[in-house]
Amino acid sequence: MTADLGGALGAVRASSPRRAGGRGAPRQKLSRRRKAEARWFWLFISPWLIGFVGFLLGPMVASVYISLTEWDSFTPAEFVGLENYTTALSDDPIFWKALRNTFFYALVSVPVGLAIGVWLANLLNKKVRGRKLFRTMIYLPTLVPLVATAMVFKMVLAPSGPLNDLLGVVGIHGPDWLLDPTWVKPALVVLSAWGAGGATVLLLSAMNGVPKEFYEAAEIDGAGPVRQFWSITFPQITPIIFFNLIMGLIGAFQIFSQVYILTSGGPDNASMMMVPLLFREAFSFYHFGYASAIAWLLFLVIIAFTIVAFRTSKSWVFYETEVR
Repeated sequence: MTADLGGALGAVRASSPRRAGGRGAPRQKLSRRRKAEARWFWLFISPWLIGFVGFLLGPMVASVYISLTEWDSFTPAEFVGLENYTTALSDDPIFWKALRNTFFYALVSVPVGLAIGVWLANLLNKKVRGRKLFRTMIYLPTLVPLVATAMVFKMVLAPSGPLNDLLGVVGIHGPDWLLDPTWVKPALVVLSAWGAGGATVLLLSAMNGVPKEFYEAAEIDGAGPVRQFWSITFPQITPIIFFNLIMGLIGAFQIFSQVYILTSGGPDNASMMMVPLLFREAFSFYHFGYASAIAWLLFLVIIAFTIVAFRTSKSWVFYETEVR
C-alpha cells in the first residue's frame, strides 16, 4: 500500500503543470532576454567598434606590415623585414638625436609641469579673497588651442620679443631662444609649463578631498604648514600626481605641434623630436616604411617608461585602501 501511495504521488507530481514546465521555462525566458540585451548591446556599441577597428586597430596592424617594407608614393611596397628598424638604430644619427631631444623634453618638462601644478594647487587651496577668479585664470590657458598658443610664444620668444625686453630691464641679455641650439629645448619646456592649469585643477580637487581632521590633529601636535604639506597633503594626492605623471610622459613623448610651428626641428635638428621626425620621413620624404618603424620604436619607448613608472609607483604612491 505504501508503494502504491508513493507511485501515485510521483505520478501526480510528474503530471503537474508546474512540474512539467520545471525550471526550463524561466531559463528559456532569461535566455531570450539575455539574447535581446546582447543584440541591443552590439547595436549601440557598433559605431564605436566600427570606428575603433577602422581608424585605430586597422591602421595599427597595417603600420606593422608597412614598417617591414620599403615603400614610397612612387613605387610598390617591397618587403625588407627588419631593415627599417636596423637602419634607425644603427645608421641614422638624426634618429638618435631626435630620441635624445625627446628624452630631454619629457624628463624635464613633465617634472617641471608637475611641480608648478602642485605649487599652484597648494596656493589655490588657501582661503584667500578672489580664489575662484585665480582658479579660472590659471585654467584658461589650457582652453586655448595649442596652435594659437605656439604662435603667441613664437612672438614672445623672438630675439626682440617681450621676454628678452623684460630680461633687458634687469640687465640680462636674452638669448635667441628659437635660433640657438642651446636654448631651443628650454624654450619648449617653458612653453609646456604654460599648460600646467589642467594638472592644477586635478591636484586642487585632490587637495580638497583630504579630510580636515588630519590637519586639525597635526596642528594640535604642533606641525607647521610645511610639515603638514609633506606629511599629510602630499601623500594624499600622490595618486593624482601619478596619473598626471603617466599622462604627461605619454604626451611629452608625442610632442609635435609646438616643434612643427616654432622651429620645424631646427636649428640643426637641435629641437627635432620623434613625432616631427616621423612626420618628415612620411610626408616630406615619402618613406612610409621607415616612418612606420619609427612610430613603433616610439611606441616601445613609451611602453617601457610607463612600465617603469608603474613599477616604481609602489614605493611612493599612497592609496587609502592600502594598509602598509
